[in-house]
Amino acid sequence: MLIRDLDPVADLSRVHDFYQSAPDYWLMADRAAPDLAKARAFFTDTPPGCDPRQSQRLGLFQADRLSGVAELSFGFPKAGDAYLGLLMLGPWARNAGVGAAFLAHIEAIACAAGHDEIYLAVLDMNVAGRRFWHREGFRPTGVVGRDAHGQGLTRLSKQL
Repeated sequence: MLIRDLDPVADLSRVHDFYQSAPDYWLMADRAAPDLAKARAFFTDTPPGCDPRQSQRLGLFQADRLSGVAELSFGFPKAGDAYLGLLMLGPWARNAGVGAAFLAHIEAIACAAGHDEIYLAVLDMNVAGRRFWHREGFRPTGVVGRDAHGQGLTRLSKQL
């Protein structure tokens, strides 16, 4: 397993192919299959007020195959906070401890940047994702809301 930064030019086709091979999250979240624009957005989307140039765009590779992606931003929900905007694994990489290892790598980046807590939001309908986050030590913050499609979201956090 290799985890490395993803480049918006050199790795765009890899992210697009990954999304095409693992569309289940996007079908749930966006109610639409991911396209090339969704892959491009991976390299620019951030939570409100975050600088995309300061965000980490990471890829997890198994035997040269992109098997997971993650986006870690800094400055949301408030200045100085670390926010995991996306962590997604392909179905072939799930339920084998890969997600926990990927998350540990991301947490180490947040710690090295001086953060002692990390936040994320999980779709209420994402039962498997919620189970993963709880198993990894994330707890509800009490902040709930709705995404652009009207789906319920719950913000979680974890002390690092």
